[in-house]
Amino acid sequence: MMTDLLGTRDELLDVIEEAFPDSAIVARGNEISITGEDAPLVGRLLEELILLIERGHPLEGPVVTRTIEMIRADEKPSEVLTAQILRTSRGAHVRPKTAGQKHYIDAIAKNTVTFGIGPAGTGKSWLAVAMAVQALQAKEVERIVLTRPAVEAGERLGFLPGDLMAKIDPYLRPLYDALNDMVGSEGAQRLIERGVVEVAPLAFMRGRTLNSSFIILDEAQNTTPEQMKMFLTRIGFGSKAVITGDATQVDMPGGRSGLNGLEAMLGHIDGVGFAKLTGSDVVRHRIVAEIVNAYDRHESKQSRQSKQD
Repeated sequence: MMTDLLGTRDELLDVIEEAFPDSAIVARGNEISITGEDAPLVGRLLEELILLIERGHPLEGPVVTRTIEMIRADEKPSEVLTAQILRTSRGAHVRPKTAGQKHYIDAIAKNTVTFGIGPAGTGKSWLAVAMAVQALQAKEVERIVLTRPAVEAGERLGFLPGDLMAKIDPYLRPLYDALNDMVGSEGAQRLIERGVVEVAPLAFMRGRTLNSSFIILDEAQNTTPEQMKMFLTRIGFGSKAVITGDATQVDMPGGRSGLNGLEAMLGHIDGVGFAKLTGSDVVRHRIVAEIVNAYDRHESKQSRQSKQD
């Protein structure tokens, strides 16, 4: 147990000591003594790490780091990190990795329409697809619809080779990738061929009513207000929708995004939820979280300066 808890060469203990420099942690045999002003926090941390081990969750540096962040935020890591959404075709467990991600999947489970707002790397799209596959497997819905706006981002679709689907395929590729992660490439292809999963650009949603479906609108910051209204009014009986986006990555001319102002307009409606993810929920390489935080600090500084001017 002590090796699992502290690491084979105490590398996990080093992570804890670095996070709590004002506390002394001494391990002797099967006992650990903690002194210092952060002793209660460190004690809670170790209790949570032991619970994770007992529940079959292996510990490694990033897991311990995220657990420390959750303890400081008064969260319960043993509940967050062991919440299972599904198992992939390869047998891997799909679970939230941060408290923000846990709040996000809880919001999806609770609401008919959920907006997942946050920066790149926070798992917005990936977790939404996981929840969609879980709902399909549980027979809560009959099909999954994955859609994105095809924003040109400096390239004209007319000049790209191939037919319409070939031209828009690059825009939809991230959704294919997430689906492949969940059910495997062959499983995803079978679902698409049978019409159980539909992957299409947002323009294809116009004039339709989607019943008994789990619908995901990805990159919603690149919709117009008119497109957003069109999408939200496609939701039919027995359906659930997740809209993901990053308000800081708007590629629309003039920054006119259908994602802006929605919480003020729709937040009071029962069954509509908003989950906000931050740089602390980034689960890609450490440097991605640091880049996101640096951009946030820079934008906050610019905003303060513009108000002063």
